[in-house]
Amino acid sequence: MNDRQMREVLDAHWRASSAGNLDAEHDIYADGVVCEYPQSGERIVGRSNLQALRGYHPDKPSGFGVRRIQGSGNLWVTEYTIDYKTQTALVVSIMEFADGKVVRETQYFSEPFDAPQWRMQWVEARR
Repeated sequence: MNDRQMREVLDAHWRASSAGNLDAEHDIYADGVVCEYPQSGERIVGRSNLQALRGYHPDKPSGFGVRRIQGSGNLWVTEYTIDYKTQTALVVSIMEFADGKVVRETQYFSEPFDAPQWRMQWVEARR
């Protein structure tokens, strides 16, 4: 699969994620995918477990916003936001592909925070 085709697969994945289409969202994953959440120390093994976990989420996302996708070959990184009922999460997803399917994904989650006043003279506000 060339980079243009990989990007199309990723775009379809994120559209399905945003729409809440669990089946289409998980088409991108190999059966034996390993997904890690380093901040909580969790590892999800297998597409069926990953889909079940996401489908059971008690605070179902109300939206996704892709900020940037970068990659080439078998390694792709997506920066995006997930809007939940009570908060927005900033997420970085690192996907490793083999034979056109994700075999490993690592996701880092962060909550937004207010910028400290002391550095305002050097920065531009983005929110």
